[in-house]
Amino acid sequence: MNNEGTPRATTASEWLAALNRYRTPDHLRSCIEIMVTAVPFVLLWIAMWLSLQWSYLLTLGIAFPTAGFLVRLFMIQHDCGHGAFFRRRFANDWTGRVIGVLTLTPYDSWRRAHAIHHASSGNLDRRGIGDITTLTVAEYLARPRRQRLAYRLYRHPIVLFVLGPAYLFLLQNRIPAEGALLNWRSWLSPMATNAAIALIATLVIWFVGTGAFLLVQLPVILLASSMGVWLFFVQHQFEDTFWAKSEAWAVHEAALHGSSHYDLPPVLRWFTANIGVHHVHHLCSRIPYYRLSRVLRDHPALGDVGRITLLDSLASVRLVLWDETRRRLISFRQLRASLSD
Repeated sequence: MNNEGTPRATTASEWLAALNRYRTPDHLRSCIEIMVTAVPFVLLWIAMWLSLQWSYLLTLGIAFPTAGFLVRLFMIQHDCGHGAFFRRRFANDWTGRVIGVLTLTPYDSWRRAHAIHHASSGNLDRRGIGDITTLTVAEYLARPRRQRLAYRLYRHPIVLFVLGPAYLFLLQNRIPAEGALLNWRSWLSPMATNAAIALIATLVIWFVGTGAFLLVQLPVILLASSMGVWLFFVQHQFEDTFWAKSEAWAVHEAALHGSSHYDLPPVLRWFTANIGVHHVHHLCSRIPYYRLSRVLRDHPALGDVGRITLLDSLASVRLVLWDETRRRLISFRQLRASLSD
């Protein structure tokens, strides 16, 4: 029994039925969430600019909470993409598009790719869109030496969490996805976002100057992009995650067991807008993020599903290959050990 005296769900489908009642957004709460995120972000950005006259170390110090609020804005954009933040699609879409200018993420293009991610997460036959490239042990061993080296470089923490995020948000998001380059409609979202970014950047540069703008904006974008990619990484790249071929894959099971419950300290939970409750989000993506903590209070059993702590998550960086035999992610060291047995 759960806290409300109703039978406890046991399967992913039963959990989904139990979660549907949390889906309805509260418009007043949603508006307040935007205000308590956007206003501090703007004020902290201004504080970074003003601090340039005293010490750039102070500026960089303020960049961390500023980036935190930018990550939170991205989470609001994320909920809008799922139609979870407001009841009407118009309100969700235009809120997401405006925030996308600040997060350097073309909303409509991202929403389509992210929907594919939700529909295919954990499916070994449908990798490649909206996910971290992950090879199986067999695929890795079958590749020539040069391709294995390239994969090892790709999975290096500096590439994944420093170079990769900068490339993604500063460059890759400026054009459509590779497979849509010849479709003129796919250019609308990134080009409209680029135009809005250029307009706002021009106005801010006119007021504060090019040097000051870059000294403030670049650290915020680089920090926020790395934070965002890290969150996305640990929410699917943990030892007991779920991967399967299409014939053994089920969307609800993959959602519940292929996404982690990243149990963060309260302050980080607030800044990340409960995105750590990712297994619940993947199972029922229409739940607004501010209701996810209530889901865990009402259904404590969900708190133990796929749970990893902040300390646990640090070890996930070394997990790079899906072992189809043991049905878990393993490290290169574990692979070497198994080959030498």
